[in-house]
Amino acid sequence: MEKRYGLPTAISMVIGIVIGSGVFIKGGKVLSLTGGNMLQGIAVVGIVGLICVICSLVFAELGSRYEKVNGVVDYAEVALGPNYAYYVGWFMATIYTPAIVAMLGFFSAMMFLQLFGISAVDFANGQINPVAIGVGAGFLMIGYGINILSPKIAGKLQVGMTVIKLIPLLLMGIVGTIAGLINGTTMEVLNFVNTADYVAVDGAGFFKAIVGFAFAYEGWILATSINAELKDAKRNLPLALIGGSVVTIVIYALYIFAMSSVGDVNTIIGTWPFGETLPRIAFSNLFGNVIGTVVYVFITISCLGTMNGLIMASCRGLYALSARGMGPAPEFFGDVDKQNNFSVKSAVFGMMAGGFWYAWTVMMWMGGPGMFGAVHNFEWLAWEPDEIGIICLYVMYIPMMIGLMVKAKDLNPFRRFVLPGLGLCCCLFFCYAIWNGYGFKQCVGFLIVFALFMLVGKIFKNGGKKQTA
Repeated sequence: MEKRYGLPTAISMVIGIVIGSGVFIKGGKVLSLTGGNMLQGIAVVGIVGLICVICSLVFAELGSRYEKVNGVVDYAEVALGPNYAYYVGWFMATIYTPAIVAMLGFFSAMMFLQLFGISAVDFANGQINPVAIGVGAGFLMIGYGINILSPKIAGKLQVGMTVIKLIPLLLMGIVGTIAGLINGTTMEVLNFVNTADYVAVDGAGFFKAIVGFAFAYEGWILATSINAELKDAKRNLPLALIGGSVVTIVIYALYIFAMSSVGDVNTIIGTWPFGETLPRIAFSNLFGNVIGTVVYVFITISCLGTMNGLIMASCRGLYALSARGMGPAPEFFGDVDKQNNFSVKSAVFGMMAGGFWYAWTVMMWMGGPGMFGAVHNFEWLAWEPDEIGIICLYVMYIPMMIGLMVKAKDLNPFRRFVLPGLGLCCCLFFCYAIWNGYGFKQCVGFLIVFALFMLVGKIFKNGGKKQTA
């Protein structure tokens, strides 16, 4: 491809790809899981950001060596060959991407209903408002429908929503921080750890916050795909990833810190487990109900924009495998519709996968309506599919990093061993965090489901046919 992008454009692209709705959704959750300890909340933002910087630099090294690659499946193929690449692609097409899409559909519904003062979920009692379930399902169908019927419109919507999502982050991060320092609410929140009301959280809460906030940084692996169109990629890709990630960390940290403008830590903690009410409380306190509501509309659009971006990837998941002659019926799912130059069949598969994980989310993890009310207490099935799926992808990065260390004999010791070694440690740390935060029942329960999906993937690896010599 044409070398069309310089360093400033590349940094902007990294920021635009990585920053999404996660900070709005998970910010309140992080502060709740850390017991209202603002400094621990900021530490979570920094730790996860540092992990993503290190891991992205490892993949930037791969990208600069093999400039034809433009996605995690390509990286897997370069590092370990087509078979491993297939299973990574199958995981992303059937679990990772549609599970995150499903969560974003419901989160968008939660944010949307907050505009009308409607509570979406009573998680403690395992009750979900049926209206929220319906609205979330509607968002999913509309999102997939737009992408299937008009991919060009979906792409234009994505650009507009990317700009919109930065407005509330910057507005709250800057104005909220200044206001909190002036009116003293920031010091009240920071001093909460020294009051009798503060109850220190155990390590599980802190690690669970780390796992949860990984959602807010997802997308950095997609940012590495610009290397094929980047001028002087070997120099500019690592700089863009570092620069973009640092800007993202600062914006996220400012936003979380600006939540101190609420003043009442118990109000912050009371937004558990999702924290979907916290942005509206903070914005309304700071800017008044009218402006606060308008900004909250922007946040809702941001969630929908992130969902749309993941739907775009979900629609193309099975097509990416079919293009390699792998997966179920590659001739069928790899077919490109002549009318809109798009793989409609692959997109329909993505929609079905998203629907499956949406049903899993509202029935198994959240609890669902009355007849499913106690299911989320059964920990073997009660894992959050987006968060645990993200950490599973980091586990899949581990062989790729080892592959770089083994194969890249021409690199100097730092780039061949130290950098991927640090990336390996980061991935293992995420594994440790999720094991301590979620517990073995949820982790093993997910691995059982993961193994079943991989078994199905193995059956259909060659179109359901036995491989011949």
